[in-house]
Amino acid sequence: MECRAPQWAKAHFFVAASASETVREETIHKVRQIAERVAQPEGLEIVEVEFSGSGRNRVLRIFIDKPGGVSHSDCEFISHQVGTILDVEDAVPGGSYTLEVSSPGLERKLSRPEDFVRFQGRKVKILLREPVENRRHWEGVLAGFGEGSLTLEAEGGRTLRFTLQQVQRANLKFEW
Repeated sequence: MECRAPQWAKAHFFVAASASETVREETIHKVRQIAERVAQPEGLEIVEVEFSGSGRNRVLRIFIDKPGGVSHSDCEFISHQVGTILDVEDAVPGGSYTLEVSSPGLERKLSRPEDFVRFQGRKVKILLREPVENRRHWEGVLAGFGEGSLTLEAEGGRTLRFTLQQVQRANLKFEW
């Protein structure tokens, strides 16, 4: 005997999953706008906003940066100011969550075109979506960025160009 779910049940589940992701993306967008409004006058950059987990385990993370590095008081300031606005505006639907504010770290993620422009001349690690020359992992100096492509000076003096669409993940590489 074969047991099959009614057609409406499948459609209902698909719509619910899609609606949940839409709410998450809208929340991230709203939090980013609020955080940028607070951060800009202080000379701080909002690097990334993440919202993960479910139920009582939801975590909202805001990564901040500034020239010269982020201090503990910078994180405290953003946490207090943004947290207050989020509560007053009820910007995070669905109940409780934990707000975390930190620097992006020494090996910060590069995702926006501005990141690739800002960190030209620095050593980077790149993971490509599809292999180039049978490799997905590349390291080298970020030699340039323009028209949606980055130039990497890899080992052996090789110069490679990748479009942002080819890049799955890029990070600064800290040199010890």
